[in-house]
Amino acid sequence: MNKKFLSLLFLTASFFTFAQEKQEKGIAESINEGFKPVADAWGSFVFYPVKLGGGVEMPLVIIMLLLAGLIFTILFKFVNIRMFPVSINIVRGKYDEVDHVTSDEAAGDSTPGGDAIETIRTEGEEGEVSHFQALTAALSGTVGLGNIAGVAVALSLGGPGATFWMIIAGLLGMSSKFVECTLGVKYRDVGEDGTIYGGPMYYLKKGLADVGKSGLGKVLAVLFAVMVIGGSFGGGNMFQANQAAQQFGSMIGSNDLSTSLIFGIVMAVLVGIVIIGGIKRIGNITEKIVPFMVGIYFLAAIVILAANFSQIGSAFGQIWNGAFNPKGITGGLLGVLIIGFQRAAFSNEAGVGSAAIAHSAVKTKYPASEGLVALLEPFIDTVVVCTMTALVIIITNGDGGIMTYGVKSPDGVLATSKAFASVIPWFPYVLTVAVVLFAFSTMLSWSYYGLQGWMFLFGRSKASDYAYKILFCLFVIIGSAASLGAVTDFSDAMIFAMAVPNVVGLFFLFPKVREELSSYLNAIKSKKV
Repeated sequence: MNKKFLSLLFLTASFFTFAQEKQEKGIAESINEGFKPVADAWGSFVFYPVKLGGGVEMPLVIIMLLLAGLIFTILFKFVNIRMFPVSINIVRGKYDEVDHVTSDEAAGDSTPGGDAIETIRTEGEEGEVSHFQALTAALSGTVGLGNIAGVAVALSLGGPGATFWMIIAGLLGMSSKFVECTLGVKYRDVGEDGTIYGGPMYYLKKGLADVGKSGLGKVLAVLFAVMVIGGSFGGGNMFQANQAAQQFGSMIGSNDLSTSLIFGIVMAVLVGIVIIGGIKRIGNITEKIVPFMVGIYFLAAIVILAANFSQIGSAFGQIWNGAFNPKGITGGLLGVLIIGFQRAAFSNEAGVGSAAIAHSAVKTKYPASEGLVALLEPFIDTVVVCTMTALVIIITNGDGGIMTYGVKSPDGVLATSKAFASVIPWFPYVLTVAVVLFAFSTMLSWSYYGLQGWMFLFGRSKASDYAYKILFCLFVIIGSAASLGAVTDFSDAMIFAMAVPNVVGLFFLFPKVREELSSYLNAIKSKKV
Protein backbone atom coordinates (compact mmCIF):
# COMPACT_ATOMS: atom_id res chain seq x y z
CA MET A 1 0.00 0.00 0.00
CA ASN A 2 2.96 2.33 0.76
CA LYS A 3 4.28 1.91 -2.80
CA LYS A 4 0.87 2.66 -4.27
CA PHE A 5 0.56 5.71 -2.06
CA LEU A 6 3.97 7.10 -3.03
CA SER A 7 3.26 6.39 -6.71
CA LEU A 8 0.08 8.42 -6.48
CA LEU A 9 2.00 11.29 -4.93
CA PHE A 10 4.57 11.33 -7.72
CA LEU A 11 1.89 11.11 -10.41
CA THR A 12 0.25 14.14 -8.82
CA ALA A 13 3.60 15.90 -8.78
CA SER A 14 4.03 15.19 -12.49
CA PHE A 15 0.67 16.77 -13.16
CA PHE A 16 1.71 19.95 -11.45
CA THR A 17 5.14 19.96 -13.10
CA PHE A 18 3.77 19.82 -16.62
CA ALA A 19 1.26 22.60 -15.96
CA GLN A 20 2.29 26.05 -17.10
CA GLU A 21 3.15 28.59 -14.43
CA LYS A 22 0.65 31.16 -15.62
CA GLN A 23 -2.08 28.60 -15.74
CA GLU A 24 -1.26 27.48 -12.21
CA LYS A 25 -1.43 31.03 -10.94
CA GLY A 26 -4.65 31.58 -12.81
CA ILE A 27 -6.24 28.54 -11.20
CA ALA A 28 -5.10 29.64 -7.74
CA GLU A 29 -6.43 33.15 -8.26
CA SER A 30 -9.74 31.85 -9.61
CA ILE A 31 -10.22 29.52 -6.64
CA ASN A 32 -9.25 32.29 -4.25
CA GLU A 33 -11.61 34.85 -5.78
CA GLY A 34 -14.49 32.40 -6.05
CA PHE A 35 -14.10 31.20 -2.47
CA LYS A 36 -13.53 34.61 -0.89
CA PRO A 37 -17.22 35.54 -0.36
CA VAL A 38 -17.82 32.18 1.37
CA ALA A 39 -14.70 32.60 3.52
CA ASP A 40 -15.62 36.17 4.45
CA ALA A 41 -19.17 35.20 5.40
CA TRP A 42 -18.04 32.24 7.49
CA GLY A 43 -15.26 34.26 9.15
CA SER A 44 -17.71 37.04 10.02
CA PHE A 45 -19.99 34.47 11.66
CA VAL A 46 -17.28 32.64 13.64
CA PHE A 47 -15.39 35.76 14.66
CA TYR A 48 -18.50 37.86 15.28
CA PRO A 49 -17.18 41.05 16.89
CA VAL A 50 -18.50 42.21 20.25
CA LYS A 51 -18.03 45.95 20.85
CA LEU A 52 -16.40 46.50 24.23
CA GLY A 53 -16.10 50.28 24.21
CA GLY A 54 -13.33 52.64 23.30
CA GLY A 55 -13.57 51.62 19.67
CA VAL A 56 -12.28 48.09 20.36
CA GLU A 57 -13.91 44.80 19.48
CA MET A 58 -13.32 41.18 20.47
CA PRO A 59 -14.55 38.06 18.66
CA LEU A 60 -17.34 36.30 20.53
CA VAL A 61 -15.58 32.93 20.22
CA ILE A 62 -12.47 34.33 22.00
CA ILE A 63 -14.65 35.68 24.82
CA MET A 64 -16.25 32.25 25.14
CA LEU A 65 -12.86 30.51 25.33
CA LEU A 66 -11.54 32.92 27.95
CA LEU A 67 -14.69 32.65 30.08
CA ALA A 68 -14.46 28.86 29.89
CA GLY A 69 -10.85 28.98 31.11
CA LEU A 70 -11.76 31.33 33.96
CA ILE A 71 -14.83 29.32 35.04
CA PHE A 72 -12.99 25.98 34.97
CA THR A 73 -10.08 27.49 36.90
CA ILE A 74 -12.49 28.52 39.67
CA LEU A 75 -14.59 25.33 39.57
CA PHE A 76 -11.51 23.12 39.89
CA LYS A 77 -9.91 25.31 42.56
CA PHE A 78 -6.98 26.53 40.45
CA VAL A 79 -6.06 23.07 39.18
CA ASN A 80 -3.63 24.80 36.77
CA ILE A 81 -1.49 25.96 39.71
CA ARG A 82 -2.36 23.46 42.44
CA MET A 83 -1.73 20.34 40.34
CA PHE A 84 1.28 21.62 38.40
CA PRO A 85 3.84 19.54 40.39
CA VAL A 86 1.67 16.42 39.96
CA SER A 87 1.57 17.04 36.20
CA ILE A 88 5.36 17.19 36.03
CA ASN A 89 5.64 13.97 38.02
CA ILE A 90 3.21 12.16 35.71
CA VAL A 91 5.31 13.05 32.65
CA ARG A 92 8.45 11.98 34.55
CA GLY A 93 6.85 8.56 35.10
CA LYS A 94 6.61 8.82 38.88
CA TYR A 95 3.02 7.54 38.90
CA ASP A 96 3.33 4.91 36.16
CA GLU A 97 2.52 2.19 38.69
CA VAL A 98 -0.74 4.00 39.45
CA ASP A 99 -1.64 4.54 35.78
CA HIS A 100 -0.87 0.95 34.81
CA VAL A 101 -1.94 -1.34 37.63
CA THR A 102 -0.31 -4.78 37.57
CA SER A 103 -0.62 -7.97 39.58
CA ASP A 104 2.56 -9.91 40.20
CA GLU A 105 3.14 -13.49 39.17
CA ALA A 106 1.78 -15.80 41.83
CA ALA A 107 3.62 -18.83 43.15
CA GLY A 108 2.02 -22.23 42.79
CA ASP A 109 -1.17 -23.40 41.18
CA SER A 110 -3.76 -20.58 41.09
CA THR A 111 -6.30 -22.38 38.91
CA PRO A 112 -8.70 -24.72 40.71
CA GLY A 113 -8.26 -28.21 39.31
CA GLY A 114 -5.55 -27.15 36.94
CA ASP A 115 -1.83 -26.57 36.73
CA ALA A 116 -1.65 -23.07 35.28
CA ILE A 117 0.40 -20.50 37.15
CA GLU A 118 -1.02 -16.97 37.30
CA THR A 119 0.83 -14.63 34.99
CA ILE A 120 1.31 -10.90 35.17
CA ARG A 121 -1.85 -9.10 34.20
CA THR A 122 -1.94 -5.43 33.25
CA GLU A 123 -5.05 -3.37 33.59
CA GLY A 124 -5.67 -0.10 31.86
CA GLU A 125 -3.31 -0.79 28.99
CA GLU A 126 -5.68 0.61 26.39
CA GLY A 127 -3.92 3.27 24.44
CA GLU A 128 -1.15 3.68 21.88
CA VAL A 129 1.30 6.30 23.20
CA SER A 130 2.96 7.37 26.44
CA HIS A 131 2.11 10.51 28.42
CA PHE A 132 5.17 12.26 27.00
CA GLN A 133 4.39 11.26 23.39
CA ALA A 134 0.80 12.44 23.71
CA LEU A 135 2.02 15.76 25.13
CA THR A 136 4.55 16.32 22.33
CA ALA A 137 2.04 15.28 19.65
CA ALA A 138 -0.41 17.88 20.96
CA LEU A 139 2.34 20.49 21.37
CA SER A 140 3.45 19.95 17.79
CA GLY A 141 0.01 21.15 16.71
CA THR A 142 0.29 24.42 18.66
CA VAL A 143 3.99 25.35 18.99
CA GLY A 144 5.05 26.89 15.71
CA LEU A 145 4.31 29.95 13.61
CA GLY A 146 1.95 31.30 16.27
CA ASN A 147 4.88 31.56 18.65
CA ILE A 148 7.41 32.80 16.11
CA ALA A 149 5.35 35.18 14.01
CA GLY A 150 2.14 35.67 16.00
CA VAL A 151 3.86 37.11 19.07
CA ALA A 152 5.66 39.71 16.95
CA VAL A 153 2.36 40.79 15.40
CA ALA A 154 0.74 40.98 18.86
CA LEU A 155 3.58 43.17 20.18
CA SER A 156 3.44 45.46 17.16
CA LEU A 157 -0.28 45.99 17.77
CA GLY A 158 -0.43 46.05 21.57
CA GLY A 159 3.11 46.87 22.67
CA PRO A 160 4.99 45.04 25.47
CA GLY A 161 1.87 45.04 27.68
CA ALA A 162 0.19 42.47 25.43
CA THR A 163 2.67 39.92 26.82
CA PHE A 164 1.19 40.14 30.32
CA TRP A 165 -2.34 39.39 29.15
CA MET A 166 -0.98 36.64 26.91
CA ILE A 167 0.47 34.96 30.00
CA ILE A 168 -2.80 35.35 31.97
CA ALA A 169 -4.80 33.82 29.12
CA GLY A 170 -2.27 30.98 28.87
CA LEU A 171 -2.68 30.20 32.58
CA LEU A 172 -6.49 30.16 32.24
CA GLY A 173 -6.24 27.94 29.16
CA MET A 174 -4.45 25.30 31.24
CA SER A 175 -7.73 24.56 33.07
CA SER A 176 -9.69 24.18 29.81
CA LYS A 177 -7.08 21.76 28.45
CA PHE A 178 -7.33 19.73 31.64
CA VAL A 179 -11.11 19.35 31.33
CA GLU A 180 -11.29 18.51 27.61
CA CYS A 181 -8.37 16.06 27.62
CA THR A 182 -9.70 14.19 30.67
CA LEU A 183 -12.98 13.73 28.81
CA GLY A 184 -11.08 12.69 25.67
CA VAL A 185 -9.64 9.67 27.50
CA LYS A 186 -12.80 8.86 29.49
CA TYR A 187 -15.09 8.55 26.47
CA ARG A 188 -12.69 7.21 23.83
CA ASP A 189 -13.44 4.15 21.72
CA VAL A 190 -11.04 1.25 21.36
CA GLY A 191 -11.08 -0.70 18.09
CA GLU A 192 -10.74 -4.49 17.86
CA ASP A 193 -7.08 -4.08 16.87
CA GLY A 194 -6.38 -1.75 19.80
CA THR A 195 -6.55 1.45 17.73
CA ILE A 196 -7.84 4.41 19.73
CA TYR A 197 -10.60 6.68 18.45
CA GLY A 198 -11.15 9.71 20.61
CA GLY A 199 -11.67 13.43 20.93
CA PRO A 200 -14.65 15.79 21.24
CA MET A 201 -16.68 13.81 18.68
CA TYR A 202 -16.81 10.90 21.10
CA TYR A 203 -17.25 12.68 24.41
CA LEU A 204 -19.91 14.92 22.90
CA LYS A 205 -21.84 11.90 21.60
CA LYS A 206 -21.26 9.43 24.45
CA GLY A 207 -20.80 11.88 27.31
CA LEU A 208 -23.90 13.95 26.63
CA ALA A 209 -25.88 10.72 26.21
CA ASP A 210 -24.58 9.86 29.69
CA VAL A 211 -26.26 12.97 31.10
CA GLY A 212 -29.51 12.53 29.19
CA LYS A 213 -28.78 14.81 26.22
CA SER A 214 -28.25 12.25 23.48
CA GLY A 215 -29.83 14.28 20.65
CA LEU A 216 -27.78 17.38 21.39
CA GLY A 217 -24.64 15.28 21.68
CA LYS A 218 -25.06 13.69 18.24
CA VAL A 219 -25.58 17.08 16.57
CA LEU A 220 -22.60 18.70 18.30
CA ALA A 221 -20.39 15.68 17.53
CA VAL A 222 -21.15 15.81 13.80
CA LEU A 223 -20.59 19.59 13.71
CA PHE A 224 -17.22 19.19 15.40
CA ALA A 225 -16.16 16.37 13.07
CA VAL A 226 -16.97 18.43 9.96
CA MET A 227 -15.07 21.43 11.29
CA VAL A 228 -11.98 19.50 12.36
CA ILE A 229 -11.72 17.95 8.87
CA GLY A 230 -11.93 21.40 7.27
CA GLY A 231 -9.42 22.81 9.72
CA SER A 232 -6.97 19.98 9.08
CA PHE A 233 -6.85 20.62 5.32
CA GLY A 234 -6.40 24.39 5.62
CA GLY A 235 -4.88 25.88 8.76
CA GLY A 236 -3.37 22.56 9.81
CA ASN A 237 -1.97 21.78 6.36
CA MET A 238 -2.03 24.24 3.45
CA PHE A 239 -1.17 27.30 5.54
CA GLN A 240 1.72 25.48 7.23
CA ALA A 241 3.04 24.15 3.93
CA ASN A 242 2.76 27.57 2.27
CA GLN A 243 4.58 29.43 5.05
CA ALA A 244 7.33 26.80 5.24
CA ALA A 245 7.78 26.86 1.45
CA GLN A 246 8.05 30.66 1.46
CA GLN A 247 10.56 30.67 4.31
CA PHE A 248 12.64 27.97 2.58
CA GLY A 249 12.52 29.83 -0.74
CA SER A 250 13.57 33.06 0.96
CA MET A 251 16.58 31.33 2.52
CA ILE A 252 17.85 29.94 -0.81
CA GLY A 253 16.87 33.07 -2.75
CA SER A 254 14.24 31.43 -4.93
CA ASN A 255 10.50 31.85 -4.48
CA ASP A 256 9.29 30.77 -7.92
CA LEU A 257 6.55 28.20 -8.50
CA SER A 258 8.88 25.32 -9.34
CA THR A 259 10.81 25.71 -6.05
CA SER A 260 7.58 25.76 -4.05
CA LEU A 261 6.32 22.74 -5.97
CA ILE A 262 9.44 20.67 -5.34
CA PHE A 263 9.37 21.65 -1.68
CA GLY A 264 5.70 20.61 -1.46
CA ILE A 265 6.37 17.23 -3.09
CA VAL A 266 9.23 16.44 -0.71
CA MET A 267 7.18 17.57 2.29
CA ALA A 268 4.16 15.52 1.13
CA VAL A 269 6.27 12.38 0.79
CA LEU A 270 7.76 12.85 4.26
CA VAL A 271 4.35 13.56 5.80
CA GLY A 272 2.87 10.53 4.02
CA ILE A 273 5.59 8.19 5.27
CA VAL A 274 4.92 9.25 8.86
CA ILE A 275 1.11 9.45 8.94
CA ILE A 276 0.62 6.03 7.35
CA GLY A 277 2.02 4.62 10.60
CA GLY A 278 -0.73 6.30 12.66
CA ILE A 279 -0.47 7.98 16.05
CA LYS A 280 2.30 5.64 17.25
CA ARG A 281 4.66 6.78 14.51
CA ILE A 282 3.51 10.41 14.85
CA GLY A 283 4.22 10.22 18.58
CA ASN A 284 7.66 8.70 17.92
CA ILE A 285 8.54 11.56 15.56
CA THR A 286 7.07 14.45 17.56
CA GLU A 287 8.69 13.33 20.81
CA LYS A 288 12.03 13.96 19.06
CA ILE A 289 11.25 17.03 16.91
CA VAL A 290 9.30 19.14 19.42
CA PRO A 291 11.71 18.99 22.39
CA PHE A 292 14.66 19.51 20.01
CA MET A 293 13.24 22.59 18.27
CA VAL A 294 11.77 24.11 21.43
CA GLY A 295 15.15 23.49 23.08
CA ILE A 296 17.08 25.19 20.24
CA TYR A 297 14.67 28.12 20.18
CA PHE A 298 14.75 28.43 23.98
CA LEU A 299 18.57 28.22 24.06
CA ALA A 300 18.88 30.98 21.45
CA ALA A 301 16.52 33.15 23.50
CA ILE A 302 18.59 32.46 26.65
CA VAL A 303 21.79 33.49 24.80
CA ILE A 304 20.20 36.80 23.77
CA LEU A 305 18.80 37.44 27.23
CA ALA A 306 22.19 36.62 28.81
CA ALA A 307 23.92 39.03 26.43
CA ASN A 308 21.44 41.72 27.49
CA PHE A 309 21.07 40.66 31.11
CA SER A 310 21.00 44.21 32.42
CA GLN A 311 17.93 44.99 30.28
CA ILE A 312 15.74 42.08 31.46
CA GLY A 313 14.42 44.03 34.43
CA SER A 314 13.56 46.96 32.17
CA ALA A 315 11.77 44.59 29.73
CA PHE A 316 9.57 43.18 32.50
CA GLY A 317 8.92 46.75 33.59
CA GLN A 318 7.73 47.61 30.08
CA ILE A 319 5.47 44.54 30.10
CA TRP A 320 3.92 45.50 33.46
CA ASN A 321 3.52 49.20 32.70
CA GLY A 322 2.23 48.52 29.20
CA ALA A 323 -0.37 46.08 30.53
CA PHE A 324 -2.01 48.71 32.73
CA ASN A 325 -0.85 52.03 31.30
CA PRO A 326 -0.50 51.66 27.54
CA LYS A 327 0.36 54.76 25.54
CA GLY A 328 -0.32 55.26 21.89
CA ILE A 329 -2.11 51.91 21.54
CA THR A 330 -5.57 51.81 19.94
CA GLY A 331 -8.15 51.06 22.59
CA GLY A 332 -5.79 51.76 25.50
CA LEU A 333 -5.84 49.21 28.31
CA LEU A 334 -8.77 47.29 26.84
CA GLY A 335 -7.09 47.14 23.43
CA VAL A 336 -3.86 45.71 24.87
CA LEU A 337 -5.78 43.16 26.95
CA ILE A 338 -7.76 41.97 23.94
CA ILE A 339 -4.66 41.65 21.72
CA GLY A 340 -2.87 39.58 24.38
CA PHE A 341 -5.88 37.35 24.99
CA GLN A 342 -6.44 36.75 21.27
CA ARG A 343 -2.82 35.81 20.63
CA ALA A 344 -2.84 33.31 23.50
CA ALA A 345 -6.09 31.75 22.29
CA PHE A 346 -4.80 31.43 18.73
CA SER A 347 -1.51 29.99 19.94
CA ASN A 348 -2.50 27.31 22.46
CA GLU A 349 -6.03 26.43 21.18
CA ALA A 350 -7.25 25.73 24.73
CA GLY A 351 -10.97 24.95 24.58
CA VAL A 352 -10.90 24.31 20.83
CA GLY A 353 -10.80 20.55 21.41
CA SER A 354 -8.00 19.64 19.01
CA ALA A 355 -5.55 18.52 21.70
CA ALA A 356 -8.12 16.16 23.24
CA ILE A 357 -7.84 14.02 20.10
CA ALA A 358 -4.08 13.50 20.53
CA HIS A 359 -4.26 13.00 24.28
CA SER A 360 -7.06 10.43 24.00
CA ALA A 361 -4.58 7.89 22.56
CA VAL A 362 -2.53 7.74 25.78
CA LYS A 363 -1.88 4.53 27.74
CA THR A 364 -3.46 5.06 31.14
CA LYS A 365 -6.07 3.62 33.46
CA TYR A 366 -7.15 7.02 34.84
CA PRO A 367 -8.46 9.68 32.41
CA ALA A 368 -7.57 12.51 34.81
CA SER A 369 -3.88 11.57 34.61
CA GLU A 370 -3.79 12.70 30.98
CA GLY A 371 -5.90 15.75 31.74
CA LEU A 372 -3.20 16.84 34.20
CA VAL A 373 -0.49 16.19 31.61
CA ALA A 374 -2.41 18.26 29.06
CA LEU A 375 -2.51 21.36 31.28
CA LEU A 376 1.25 21.65 30.75
CA GLU A 377 0.64 22.35 27.06
CA PRO A 378 -0.60 25.99 27.30
CA PHE A 379 2.10 26.62 29.90
CA ILE A 380 4.88 25.50 27.54
CA ASP A 381 3.32 27.02 24.42
CA THR A 382 2.17 30.38 25.78
CA VAL A 383 3.71 31.09 29.17
CA VAL A 384 7.21 29.87 28.22
CA VAL A 385 7.77 29.99 24.43
CA CYS A 386 5.60 33.04 23.66
CA THR A 387 7.01 34.97 26.63
CA MET A 388 10.61 34.19 25.64
CA THR A 389 9.89 35.43 22.11
CA ALA A 390 8.32 38.61 23.49
CA LEU A 391 11.29 39.30 25.81
CA VAL A 392 13.78 38.92 22.95
CA ILE A 393 11.82 41.33 20.74
CA ILE A 394 11.30 43.92 23.52
CA ILE A 395 14.99 43.91 24.53
CA THR A 396 16.35 44.10 20.96
CA ASN A 397 13.78 46.74 19.97
CA GLY A 398 15.19 49.37 22.31
CA ASP A 399 15.95 51.72 19.41
CA GLY A 400 12.75 50.89 17.52
CA GLY A 401 14.68 49.09 14.80
CA ILE A 402 12.55 45.94 14.92
CA MET A 403 9.08 47.50 15.02
CA THR A 404 7.06 50.54 16.05
CA TYR A 405 4.58 49.67 18.80
CA GLY A 406 1.03 50.46 17.77
CA VAL A 407 1.76 49.86 14.08
CA LYS A 408 1.04 46.36 12.80
CA SER A 409 4.10 44.48 11.62
CA PRO A 410 3.47 43.24 8.06
CA ASP A 411 5.61 40.12 8.55
CA GLY A 412 5.83 38.66 12.03
CA VAL A 413 8.44 36.04 11.06
CA LEU A 414 10.74 38.73 9.65
CA ALA A 415 10.42 40.84 12.81
CA THR A 416 11.29 37.87 15.05
CA SER A 417 14.15 36.92 12.72
CA LYS A 418 15.59 40.45 12.90
CA ALA A 419 15.33 40.42 16.70
CA PHE A 420 17.33 37.19 17.02
CA ALA A 421 19.78 38.18 14.25
CA SER A 422 20.69 41.38 16.12
CA VAL A 423 22.65 39.20 18.57
CA ILE A 424 23.07 35.92 16.64
CA PRO A 425 23.68 36.95 12.98
CA TRP A 426 23.32 33.41 11.59
CA PHE A 427 20.11 32.61 13.53
CA PRO A 428 17.74 33.34 10.57
CA TYR A 429 19.04 30.11 9.00
CA VAL A 430 18.22 28.20 12.18
CA LEU A 431 14.85 29.94 12.28
CA THR A 432 14.13 28.73 8.75
CA VAL A 433 14.83 25.16 9.83
CA ALA A 434 12.64 25.73 12.89
CA VAL A 435 9.76 27.06 10.76
CA VAL A 436 9.99 24.05 8.41
CA LEU A 437 10.17 21.51 11.25
CA PHE A 438 7.40 23.20 13.23
CA ALA A 439 5.24 23.26 10.09
CA PHE A 440 6.03 19.58 9.51
CA SER A 441 5.14 18.56 13.07
CA THR A 442 1.96 20.67 12.98
CA MET A 443 0.87 18.90 9.80
CA LEU A 444 1.50 15.53 11.44
CA SER A 445 -0.72 16.37 14.40
CA TRP A 446 -3.48 17.91 12.32
CA SER A 447 -3.50 14.94 9.95
CA TYR A 448 -4.38 12.80 12.96
CA TYR A 449 -7.03 15.27 14.16
CA GLY A 450 -8.66 15.40 10.73
CA LEU A 451 -8.46 11.61 10.32
CA GLN A 452 -10.34 11.08 13.58
CA GLY A 453 -13.12 13.39 12.40
CA TRP A 454 -13.12 11.75 8.95
CA MET A 455 -13.46 8.21 10.33
CA PHE A 456 -16.14 9.33 12.78
CA LEU A 457 -18.24 10.46 9.80
CA PHE A 458 -17.28 7.92 7.13
CA GLY A 459 -16.36 4.77 9.04
CA ARG A 460 -13.17 3.06 10.21
CA SER A 461 -12.31 1.06 7.10
CA LYS A 462 -8.86 0.90 5.53
CA ALA A 463 -10.27 2.58 2.44
CA SER A 464 -11.55 5.50 4.50
CA ASP A 465 -8.22 5.73 6.31
CA TYR A 466 -6.08 5.87 3.17
CA ALA A 467 -8.53 8.12 1.29
CA TYR A 468 -8.10 10.83 3.92
CA LYS A 469 -4.32 10.43 4.14
CA ILE A 470 -3.89 10.65 0.36
CA LEU A 471 -6.09 13.76 0.23
CA PHE A 472 -4.11 15.31 3.07
CA CYS A 473 -0.81 14.77 1.25
CA LEU A 474 -2.20 16.24 -1.98
CA PHE A 475 -3.22 19.35 -0.05
CA VAL A 476 0.39 19.66 1.18
CA ILE A 477 1.50 20.04 -2.45
CA ILE A 478 -1.33 22.43 -3.30
CA GLY A 479 -0.65 24.55 -0.20
CA SER A 480 3.06 24.83 -1.03
CA ALA A 481 2.52 25.76 -4.68
CA ALA A 482 -0.47 28.08 -4.45
CA SER A 483 -1.31 30.73 -1.89
CA LEU A 484 -5.03 30.18 -1.42
CA GLY A 485 -5.62 32.90 1.17
CA ALA A 486 -9.41 32.66 1.15
CA VAL A 487 -9.34 28.89 1.56
CA THR A 488 -6.99 29.02 4.54
CA ASP A 489 -8.96 31.89 6.09
CA PHE A 490 -12.06 29.73 5.85
CA SER A 491 -10.19 26.84 7.43
CA ASP A 492 -8.87 28.98 10.29
CA ALA A 493 -12.44 30.03 11.01
CA MET A 494 -13.43 26.35 11.05
CA ILE A 495 -10.71 25.62 13.62
CA PHE A 496 -12.12 28.18 16.01
CA ALA A 497 -15.70 27.19 15.21
CA MET A 498 -14.71 23.82 16.74
CA ALA A 499 -14.72 25.64 20.08
CA VAL A 500 -18.47 26.25 20.00
CA PRO A 501 -19.73 22.63 20.19
CA ASN A 502 -16.73 21.69 22.33
CA VAL A 503 -17.22 24.31 25.05
CA VAL A 504 -20.98 23.62 25.19
CA GLY A 505 -20.17 19.97 25.88
CA LEU A 506 -17.52 20.83 28.49
CA PHE A 507 -20.00 22.77 30.60
CA PHE A 508 -22.39 19.83 30.65
CA LEU A 509 -19.68 17.27 31.40
CA PHE A 510 -17.32 18.95 33.87
CA PRO A 511 -18.89 17.06 36.87
CA LYS A 512 -17.59 13.83 35.25
CA VAL A 513 -14.12 15.38 35.19
CA ARG A 514 -14.39 16.23 38.89
CA GLU A 515 -15.16 12.55 39.63
CA GLU A 516 -12.21 11.37 37.56
CA LEU A 517 -9.81 13.79 39.26
CA SER A 518 -10.93 12.66 42.71
CA SER A 519 -10.50 9.00 41.70
CA TYR A 520 -6.97 9.56 40.39
CA LEU A 521 -5.77 11.60 43.35
CA ASN A 522 -7.15 8.94 45.72
CA ALA A 523 -5.22 6.29 43.76
CA ILE A 524 -2.00 8.29 44.09
CA LYS A 525 -2.63 8.79 47.81
CA SER A 526 -3.27 5.09 48.43
CA LYS A 527 -0.14 4.16 46.50
CA LYS A 528 1.98 6.47 48.64
CA VAL A 529 0.51 4.94 51.78
